[in-house]
Amino acid sequence: MEKPAPSDRPILDLIRRRWSPRAFSNRPVPREILATLFEAGRWAPSCYNEQPWRYLVATGDDPAGLACANDVLAAGNGWAHAAPVLVLSLARMSFTHNGEPNPHAWHDVGAASSYIFLQATQMGLYMHEMAGFDRERAREAYAIPAGWEPVAMIAIGYEGTVDALTEKQRAAERSERKRGPLAEMVGGARFDAPFDLGGTSPARRP
Repeated sequence: MEKPAPSDRPILDLIRRRWSPRAFSNRPVPREILATLFEAGRWAPSCYNEQPWRYLVATGDDPAGLACANDVLAAGNGWAHAAPVLVLSLARMSFTHNGEPNPHAWHDVGAASSYIFLQATQMGLYMHEMAGFDRERAREAYAIPAGWEPVAMIAIGYEGTVDALTEKQRAAERSERKRGPLAEMVGGARFDAPFDLGGTSPARRP
């Protein structure tokens, strides 16, 4: 299903086409395609080029590993059990060059994941990030060492049918994509100052 973003301004078609469905098929994703996705993430920007991300990947080739990944998901994300690939993203919370805390780590993991999202869209795959998982259970199940924090679970795969989804999820799958106004996202040189984006109505932040 195509759900291009109804953007107010011209943007890259790849960005318009990216969205996060809940209906996944169980069609396997070849390893070489997964390698390409994560290669895209490898080239994301990060503070001091620290690349403070790690992606722990579970596929159907390792049923026990995939079962473990499914086990940490919240009940509301049961739809993700159909996905052939589940990934846990992690953030390293200190800089390697001086050992100091890295307050930008989660931001940088998000940047890497965004690159992976766009590469997936280009290759006809879908991704859906999930905050709904048990972080402490994940820490134990994945044997995550100190200094690393679980960020998100990610389902990766090909689009499936909506038949297995709940009525509410089916409605969300078919609904129009929406975002808040651009003028509420961009401000001027002060937090409460508007910024003229040319053609949009400047609005003060709440």
